[in-house]
Amino acid sequence: MFKPRKPDPMKDTFTASTEDRLAAINDVGSDLMVPAQGSFTRPRRFAAAHPEKITEAEVIMDTPTPPARYTENAGLPAAAPRDLWGLLHEQEPGTDQHILAGSQAAEDFRATDVSRAFDLLRTRLRQTVKQNGWINIGVAAPTAGCGTTFTAANLAASLSRVPSSRTVLMDLNLRTPGLAKVLDMDASQTGSLRDFLAGDVAISDYVLRTSDTLAVGLGNGPQEDAAEIMQDPATAASLAEMRAALNPDIVLYDLPPLLSYDDTSAFLPQLDGILLVSDGTQTMAKHLAECERVLNGQVPLLGVILNRARASSIERF
Repeated sequence: MFKPRKPDPMKDTFTASTEDRLAAINDVGSDLMVPAQGSFTRPRRFAAAHPEKITEAEVIMDTPTPPARYTENAGLPAAAPRDLWGLLHEQEPGTDQHILAGSQAAEDFRATDVSRAFDLLRTRLRQTVKQNGWINIGVAAPTAGCGTTFTAANLAASLSRVPSSRTVLMDLNLRTPGLAKVLDMDASQTGSLRDFLAGDVAISDYVLRTSDTLAVGLGNGPQEDAAEIMQDPATAASLAEMRAALNPDIVLYDLPPLLSYDDTSAFLPQLDGILLVSDGTQTMAKHLAECERVLNGQVPLLGVILNRARASSIERF
């Protein structure tokens, strides 16, 4: 949660009256979740998710009391968030990969030791987040190529098999997004991640629902200013509004390598916990030790996942 600050006349442009802003929202008509305004200079809010005329009491907010800058500049009070899960656009993942149900490859994968390992991780993670009241879980690795996206996607798929649950999987590796490729989905069919985080693209125009229990946010191009985006207050506000609108049990964030850039370090304040992916062919003890140093006092390290382990080192039960 970001802290309110005094308005900056060089950046903030909240000049319209409350009545004018509500009228502009109502003029949108059938576009259900259109942001009133926004950029990477300030947080913003989304309009309520229904086509009929809305009132001040129906504007979606994530906090019970709006920050001072909202009250002073916009005059819009907080209201209970609406459940927008069912309004998300649907897109089925590719049928030639094993991540999500719907193909023979997926059925075959369910019988493997790898799939069972992800199911075990899923159950332990669900127990931990429920016990602590957590939602935001990051998945990262010390260096590139450790299998972070593979791990995040398979964990999300395992979580989505729990009936009546909701999982959101976000590709926040802004420099090298890879979730769309792993899921065999078309990121060009949605608004851009950058614009969504800035508040210029509505939730319904960005987040895709693949099933009743899983929604994904895809990346569609590298961003050189990734670290600045990750720590911008607008990003925190957009993700908070997404959680309030979709009411997920867990949000998984596929994050960049922890030691390569400062992107993930900048995002740590937004996380409740983090899973670290270690590659059995390249990760060294000093890498894990440095990651623990970076995470110390910032966010709980929930565990280290060993990827590409030697078959001889896997204990069977």
